[in-house]
Amino acid sequence: MSTIADNIAQVSSRIRAAALAVGRDEYTIQLLAVSKTKPAEALREAYAAGLRDFGENYLQEALSKQLELADLPLIWHFIGPIQSNKTRAIAEHFDWVHSVDRLKIAQRLSEQRPADLPPLNICIQVNVSGEASKSGCTPADLPALADAISALPHLKLRGLMAIPEPTEDRVAQDAAFAAVQSLQASLNLPLDTLSMGMSHDLESAIAMGATWVRIGTALFGARGSQQMHRQP
Repeated sequence: MSTIADNIAQVSSRIRAAALAVGRDEYTIQLLAVSKTKPAEALREAYAAGLRDFGENYLQEALSKQLELADLPLIWHFIGPIQSNKTRAIAEHFDWVHSVDRLKIAQRLSEQRPADLPPLNICIQVNVSGEASKSGCTPADLPALADAISALPHLKLRGLMAIPEPTEDRVAQDAAFAAVQSLQASLNLPLDTLSMGMSHDLESAIAMGATWVRIGTALFGARGSQQMHRQP
């Protein structure tokens, strides 16, 4: 059975090869370990193997892990849908939020960010595939939302996040990620982040400019399983 350290090495090798294939510097691409449903011990193991950034979808689970791992200098990213009644805790306990999709949530995060903390790094989630089941603002609504969020105090708008419709078709993957890249380029804002790409499509995302790839299965195994499986 692979260890988490082995899996990190494998994913890092995939990132390196994907960057090389398109002439990118591998160090411009950061690995975000998606640790939802995984125990604190797994995060501690990943930290020992060199990871520092962890993405969580469920607030109460994340807060519990933060307490258990308070001795480690981890960087916490919230990557799940955000309810209004959860914004205060997110503003107080996270360094990044990748899943902002409406102005009301951004305003609450700004108002509730403690003054003694640095600005909260924000990505706007865009529903680039138009799936009804997915969170995210529409491409049409993005320019106005980005302008409004960029003007809020206590937040730093960094870029866009997307979860395109899953497919094994590389051409379709490339088209979806290219659309996200194009949307970001069309905004007249100083953005530096594209959070896109997961275990099954990180090569395509990197080819289309991803700066964060959000990897769970390929690092920790299938959800709820302690066995490590390499995902294609």
